[in-house]
Amino acid sequence: MLAVWWEMLAHAFIQRAFVVGILVSLCASLLGVILVLKRYSLIGDGLSHVGFGIVSLASALGLTAPLYVAIPGVALAAIILLRLDRHSHLKSDSAIALISSSALALGVAVTSLTPGLNLDTHSFMFGSILAIQANDVYLSVAACIVILVLFIIYYRKLFLLTFDEDFARATGLNMTLYTNVIAILTAVTIVIGMRMMGVMLISSIIIFPATTAMWWCRSFRATIISAATIGVLSFIIGLYLSYVYNVSTGAAIILVNLFVFILFWLLSKIFVR
Repeated sequence: MLAVWWEMLAHAFIQRAFVVGILVSLCASLLGVILVLKRYSLIGDGLSHVGFGIVSLASALGLTAPLYVAIPGVALAAIILLRLDRHSHLKSDSAIALISSSALALGVAVTSLTPGLNLDTHSFMFGSILAIQANDVYLSVAACIVILVLFIIYYRKLFLLTFDEDFARATGLNMTLYTNVIAILTAVTIVIGMRMMGVMLISSIIIFPATTAMWWCRSFRATIISAATIGVLSFIIGLYLSYVYNVSTGAAIILVNLFVFILFWLLSKIFVR
């Protein structure tokens, strides 16, 4: 196995994928705990579709680095979705479905109406580690540092934000600020991860580690630590399997996450009353 890893890491694109994948998996797992507990599990799916729509439009307009052009638009969509329940009769699941399908339709329409559009739709929809660039490494490192600092320093405030918004607001916590920060970090994580996981699979690395950890853990802190561990290890194993068996990296990572989810579910049924 070590010989295979040395062989894998001899390739520059796998080195980039390894670093970005670990950091994105860590970020997605940590943010996933909050999003799943607040019943925003599918926000990753909606935001990735928004990203696809914006990238398609930016590519059609000839803009450089269309993926990074998508970050402000995806961040705005995340802020709207995370604050929607408090300001509208339209609930989060309906809003995510509407935004997701509309953005995907926009992307498909722009792609089909623009002759000679330089956009690898298959890789964009299902991911490709070959598409990861050096700038993705720098951006993922920055995002990971911010998220880790947020969870370490502001752990108690995130706990209140997740479980009791009314009490948090009563204690003077700036709910709007923290909600917007979570939204922006989620958007950045989604946009970076889209290269590797693809539009159709990126939401899974937000949902699986958090829900898997919840089968076994009984505290918020334990759930966060377990989800981060599961997310990172699932990525490492998935990357290894994708190289050895020549399968899609995103699909391999999700299948590993699925296996771990089923394993933890079975263990919870056996050992947890």
